[in-house]
Amino acid sequence: MIQQALREQGHTHLPSVRTINRILRRRGALDGRTRVRRPPPPRGWYLPDLAKACAELDSFDIVEGLVIKDGPQVEILNGVSLHGGLPMSWPVVAPVTAKMVVTSMLEHWREVGLPRYAQFDNDMIFQGTHRYPDALGRVIRTCLSLGVVPVFVPPREMGFQAAMESYNGWWQARVWLRFEHATVEGLCDRSGRHVTALRQHRAARIEAAPARRPFPVGWKLDLQARPQGRLIYLRRTDGQGGVEVLGQRWQVPGTWPHRLVRVEVDLSHDRLRFYTLRRREPKSQPRVLEVPYQLPKRRFQE
Repeated sequence: MIQQALREQGHTHLPSVRTINRILRRRGALDGRTRVRRPPPPRGWYLPDLAKACAELDSFDIVEGLVIKDGPQVEILNGVSLHGGLPMSWPVVAPVTAKMVVTSMLEHWREVGLPRYAQFDNDMIFQGTHRYPDALGRVIRTCLSLGVVPVFVPPREMGFQAAMESYNGWWQARVWLRFEHATVEGLCDRSGRHVTALRQHRAARIEAAPARRPFPVGWKLDLQARPQGRLIYLRRTDGQGGVEVLGQRWQVPGTWPHRLVRVEVDLSHDRLRFYTLRRREPKSQPRVLEVPYQLPKRRFQE
C-alpha cells in the first residue's frame, strides 16, 4: 500500500488514501472495473406512445391479507395512473372477484374518462383462467370492448408495477396502519377521504397528464361478442429464447435468452407481433417476428 510505504520511509505529512486513489485514477494507473451507471429509461418505456407521454395508462392491483379486528378479512382493489398519478381504491370484504373489478373500473372510467392502456399482473382475476389456452377473462373483454388495451406485466419482474406498488404502500401506511377500523364501511369512508385528498394534492399533475377519451354513451358490455382490438403481454424468454403467451409457446428468432419481449396480440387482424426490449436502449424495439393467430370461437362462461 502506497501510504504504508511512505510511512515506512519516514515521511510525516502523508496524503490520505482517498487522495492517493484520486491521483492514481487521474493518471490511469487503476485497473479495477467501475460500475457503469446508466440513466433510467423513461416512464412507460416499454410502450412507445406511453414513453412519449402521448397516452395514459391505469394500473390495477389487489392488496390481500388485511383483517379488521373482530371482523372480516378485507381486500383492496387499488389503481393509479402512470403519468397523472390519479389514485383509486375500493375496499371490499374478501375476496375481490372479476365482476367487482369490472364494476369498479367502469365506475372510475365513467367519472374520469378512458385511458389508452390498462395494466395488470397475471392474477386469474385479471387475466382469466389459466387452465385452458387462448382464454380471455371478463376484465380483458371489458377493456377490449371499450377500446382500452390490456397490458400484462412479466411474472416476478420488478419495475413495471413500480407506481402501483408505491401507491399500495402509501395506502397501507396512510389509511390501514394509521387508523383503527371497526367496520368495512368505516374503512371505505376513510379510504375515500384519503383518495380525495390525494387527488387534490396531485391536481396539477393530473391536469397535465395525457387526455382521456370520454366514456361512450349507451355502451353495454356483451361478454359473448367476439373480442376485437389489441392486448399486450410483456414477457421474459426462457433459456432457449422461447416465450409463453395465451397458453402456447413461441420461439423468438435469434439469440435472445432470458430477455424481455413485448407480444402484441392483434385480434382484429389475427396476428401476433413480437418486439425485443432493452432497458439500456429503450427506444430500440425492433419487431423480430410476426405470425398468424386466430382466437378460437367459443362461448364465454359466465
